[in-house]
Amino acid sequence: MAILHQRRPRLVVIGNGMAGIRTVEELLQLAPDLYDISVFGAEPYGNYNRIMLSLLLSGEKHADDIMLNVPEWYAAHGIALYAGDPVVAIDRVRRRVRSRAGVELAYDRLLIATGSQPVVLPVAGNDLPGVVCFRGIDDVERMVAASDTYQRAAVIGGGLLGIEAANGLSRRGMQVSLIHRSHVLLNQQLNADAAKLLGSNLQARGLTLRLDADTVSLYGRERVEGVALADGSRIDADLVVMAVGVRPDMALAQSSGIYCERGIVVDDTLQTYDPLVYAVGECVQHRKATFGLVAPAWEQARVCAAHLARFGHRRYRAGESATRLKVTGIDLYSAGDFIGGAGTEDLVLRDPRRSIYKRLVLRENRLVGAVLYGDAKDGGWYFELIQNGTDIAPWRDRLLFGRSYCQPSAAGSTGVAA
Repeated sequence: MAILHQRRPRLVVIGNGMAGIRTVEELLQLAPDLYDISVFGAEPYGNYNRIMLSLLLSGEKHADDIMLNVPEWYAAHGIALYAGDPVVAIDRVRRRVRSRAGVELAYDRLLIATGSQPVVLPVAGNDLPGVVCFRGIDDVERMVAASDTYQRAAVIGGGLLGIEAANGLSRRGMQVSLIHRSHVLLNQQLNADAAKLLGSNLQARGLTLRLDADTVSLYGRERVEGVALADGSRIDADLVVMAVGVRPDMALAQSSGIYCERGIVVDDTLQTYDPLVYAVGECVQHRKATFGLVAPAWEQARVCAAHLARFGHRRYRAGESATRLKVTGIDLYSAGDFIGGAGTEDLVLRDPRRSIYKRLVLRENRLVGAVLYGDAKDGGWYFELIQNGTDIAPWRDRLLFGRSYCQPSAAGSTGVAA
């Protein structure tokens, strides 16, 4: 008598980036044989560490160094990988997806992890050759190719990506102007004092800073030739990098009728309004918040995987986030509410000779925010104190000097958060 084998349900993953594949990794640990898994990715590679793109640009890493999951990993886990073939349509009635190359697959569960799209300033000349964003390996390859041919670059945006791009191009030998709308570099992560130290460091590396500067257009004939600013000045450049932010990539979900606002709206289980469809990472909106850092994506992956594995006890709660700049020789870390306000007080350490600045923001003997420049080795510990709401009263007078002065026996047991 023939034995009938029941078909395993199929999980289709749209997006081969860090959030989607981290979810798959978590799922394989919890329920390795539950699903037949298929992954569609827009880029022609395995899964790579997007956080390390700045080190790829600066020449400190090679493409092979930043790969997280090579094609052989997918094969070893029985995962069908469609690299370089993004999904272009979702039919939720028939429960099918269709890729750009025409591959059609049915799904029982769908995971959308389409990430984000870089914001392109809506100015004249933004489509000229030589204008790039800083989002993937192909962008880095274009920047490296330009640095081999041209001398002058302009980077628009003084946030994390912009500073990392400017530093990387400078290390490649280009003359780089960094253009930022605010008078404070990294204004989402730093206060003015720390930003001044950062600016001085970047200028010492040969970068030209244009702060409080609004870009009104890009100019050039065959190729971009420079940036025009609102004050009437011009910055000549043969390469212009736009690093002015990202927005959730929700167009595919929207076109299939999945409810979206600023991102794909998900609940505490990372489920969309369609109970068969989940979403994680930079494409989602959870309780009005969207996400651009890796830590929330990892936690979303953990929660989503538990529900896909039918262990439905976990709930996603957005927590505090921490930021670290990935520029060799610049030690910078910020976390929590580092600006403060009514009801808060500051502990500040300044050591101009060694270019060290620390600012800790307290509320009722609880640490709520931290900015560290020049000495960030205790960043992970301060972040733990913020997350746990630890009462710091016993060592308040020593808190600025770090963990070893406050908890000598425990020092060194916790690494710094990335």
